[in-house]
Amino acid sequence: MRVAAVQLDIVWEDAPANFRRAEARIQEAAAAGAALVVLPELFACGFTMHSARVAEAPGGPTETFLADVARGLGIHVLAGVPLRLDDGLPRNCAVLVAPDGEVRRAGKLHAFSFAGESEHYATGDEVHTWSVGGLRITPLVCYDLRFVEPFRLVADETDAFVVIANWPERRRAHWQTLLRARAIETQAYVVGVNRCGDGDGLHYAGDSAIVSPWGETQAGGAEVEAVYVAEVNPAVVASARASFPALADRKETYRRAGGVSAAVAPRDADR
Repeated sequence: MRVAAVQLDIVWEDAPANFRRAEARIQEAAAAGAALVVLPELFACGFTMHSARVAEAPGGPTETFLADVARGLGIHVLAGVPLRLDDGLPRNCAVLVAPDGEVRRAGKLHAFSFAGESEHYATGDEVHTWSVGGLRITPLVCYDLRFVEPFRLVADETDAFVVIANWPERRRAHWQTLLRARAIETQAYVVGVNRCGDGDGLHYAGDSAIVSPWGETQAGGAEVEAVYVAEVNPAVVASARASFPALADRKETYRRAGGVSAAVAPRDADR
């Protein structure tokens, strides 16, 4: 399956402007043969903490836009949407829309407390894996990339992890390194889709990438709006795992040996 990572320069809290930008890029991706097109986290508003202002009910304007585009082009679209799913705080969600109108949603698992996200968005507690044309994808959102546990939990059932983000330039080395590390650790593709441009005082360098199960970047790297398309093949995942069966050597449990011995004094260089 051809998968497209659509790197957008998001207009701050301006959904109509972002719909126009996204639609043009989605059409470009579909013309390149992509059957699954991925947009960044909170693509219609940016990583705003004004969650009460931008959040929508399921089936609201953003999901309607995604559904119309998916149906019109006959593709699947995955994107970040702020949703009101209950009476609590809104959720920062990854939303997958199929050509037939089916919608699936997964909440971000870890709130980025460093930026106060936990005060404005509730988090999910389930890792979702969905099948798209025989490709098993697991969506995760931005800060989730820093936590290996959800990746390990569903590695055996996943062909491609899709990570949508608003990851700022100041920590771009972390983004680039972790995308490759998660691919190598799980022997799966990682499709990392970040925004670019400026928003709320932060600069975003993009660096979206489609990484193979061997940790090799197949497409991506620019700092401006772009569409990256690459073949993502479940057979390649199966082959990698069969030829180098690292996942089969995992243990069910790992135990810590104990605390640091008080008898071991620090070296002068460590003081």
